[in-house]
Amino acid sequence: MTSASVESRPHRSAARAGSAFLTTHPRTRLALLLAAPLFWLVVVYIVALALLLVTAFWSVDSFTGEITTEFTLDNIITVVTGSLYQTVTVRTVGVALAVTIIDVLLALPIAYFMAKVASPRMQRVLVILVLTPLWASYLVKAYAWRSVLSQDGILEWLLAPFGGHTPGYGLPATIITLSYLWLPYVILPIYAGLERVPDSLLEASGDLGGKSWSTLRLVVFPLILPAIIAGTIFSFSLSLGDYITVNIVGGANQMLGNLVYTNVGAANNLPLASAIALIPIVIIFGYLFLVRRTGALDNL
Repeated sequence: MTSASVESRPHRSAARAGSAFLTTHPRTRLALLLAAPLFWLVVVYIVALALLLVTAFWSVDSFTGEITTEFTLDNIITVVTGSLYQTVTVRTVGVALAVTIIDVLLALPIAYFMAKVASPRMQRVLVILVLTPLWASYLVKAYAWRSVLSQDGILEWLLAPFGGHTPGYGLPATIITLSYLWLPYVILPIYAGLERVPDSLLEASGDLGGKSWSTLRLVVFPLILPAIIAGTIFSFSLSLGDYITVNIVGGANQMLGNLVYTNVGAANNLPLASAIALIPIVIIFGYLFLVRRTGALDNL
């Protein structure tokens, strides 16, 4: 072998060897690609939830105000048996259910029009319009609704000629504001589900004599039910943990998030706050357990 042929052979560096190895081992390449986000998910989300669970079984010394790490069920018993926490839990679940029902009723016709009626160009425009509110700050939208719902706001001005009045600040205002905030999260999964429904099924139903309502109820609804449930997961869970909106437009009402915020801040009782935070976590995990077989989680 001549010296010229030896010099022309490419130098096998560590980078080249690593590249060749990853090319022939796609699973290793995928594992390295997902390592960073999975590490972040485990540390920030799963470990945080584990620490939250552990903290709920600690206590606060009544004299020094310091947290003691001795195991106790006092916080759990207080949260489960206390009338205040039971009342706030029922109120929070009620608000979350109301927001979810309103959003589904609003999202269904909007998503159906986007998927089955609008032209392809109009579909793109409507998707942008649905996504546009998500670009604005959460606080800006919440305070905008506070202005709209105030006694001298635009809603009062519009209803006054008809003898109506704005609901003001309270639970109705909280439900209205949360319904507006989470509506895009419900529209998009339902829209995606409707897009997967073949138009040929609708045409076949019409050819067989099915009327519009019968087609929607017997053909379309069963096919998009997983997508609807996927949308409810967003609206229900986000409403369940919200505390900012009720502070802005809820008046004197409280939700579970407010109790957590109060005990973390003013009361400085982190173990009790952790025990309260377990309530919405248990509720949403129970809801996910119930809907897991519907295929809704595949639509997220």
